[in-house]
Amino acid sequence: MLTGGLAVYLYRRASGLSLTASLGSRLGGAAGAVSFAISSVFMTVRIFVFHAVQEYQDVMLKVAQALGLNSADPDVQEMIHRLTSPSGLAITLLFSLVIAVALAAIGGALASAVLRPHPRP
Repeated sequence: MLTGGLAVYLYRRASGLSLTASLGSRLGGAAGAVSFAISSVFMTVRIFVFHAVQEYQDVMLKVAQALGLNSADPDVQEMIHRLTSPSGLAITLLFSLVIAVALAAIGGALASAVLRPHPRP
């Protein structure tokens, strides 16, 4: 949400124009997609180039435990192993992209509504 709000704020500051909520949402979504792309490149490089697959699996186990799943269960172990494969990572990245763009779009819409100049009586 911060990405979208910051994009709207910086746009308004640079151009002096206020955005409607729909345009703020679009700008926020675009900013969310760009920030996601940058962070996913760094994450993918870290996992595959620096061979941090085991560390990624450990994080996935902690997330599974936080969700109340039994990490010793063979089905959970298999699910985590599939998520750490290249195709599983692609699925994880796709869902993360959708969430990142949606949250940034919400942040952009909220920021454009809050930063819009209100007429004075």
